[in-house]
Amino acid sequence: MIRTMELPAVALVLACAMNVPGPAAESMPGQASGLAVAQAMVPPTGMMDAKKPTPMEQRYLDRHPQPARVGDLIGLPVLDLDASTIGYVRLIVRTPQGKIDFIVSYSWWWGRFGRLVAVPLEVLGIEGRQFVSLDMPPSAYESAPTWHGGNVTVLPADARIKVALARS
Repeated sequence: MIRTMELPAVALVLACAMNVPGPAAESMPGQASGLAVAQAMVPPTGMMDAKKPTPMEQRYLDRHPQPARVGDLIGLPVLDLDASTIGYVRLIVRTPQGKIDFIVSYSWWWGRFGRLVAVPLEVLGIEGRQFVSLDMPPSAYESAPTWHGGNVTVLPADARIKVALARS
């Protein structure tokens, strides 16, 4: 998705590319000279997948999980699909069932002064130095129970987990 601020830059790059001389027409017989531009039609991922439901774990695997150090993920913001901050990662824990949960301080006030909510690893995707909540809308954070700890193992800062990639 091209944002409004990027449109002038894209137009400038395309205009410059059209003025660059290409290979001579006689060197490539049967092909037209000029610039060919193509656009990839990449379907969106996340909550918008209602038309083709896929299990949450399969969507996580389809997002190409990459290894990341737990200590580098603590403190990162969690954004919704509208790029509004809904919380910050405070802890990463392993449940007794072996699942990994991110403990996020959720607040409608730009993620500040929030209550702790457990968010499954599979619903988040990392995009640069922030997480995007792909499969859990802000209303689900609001209705989620407050996390109080319990029988979980807090992952140490040097532990490695696989985090899915997000794209805007």
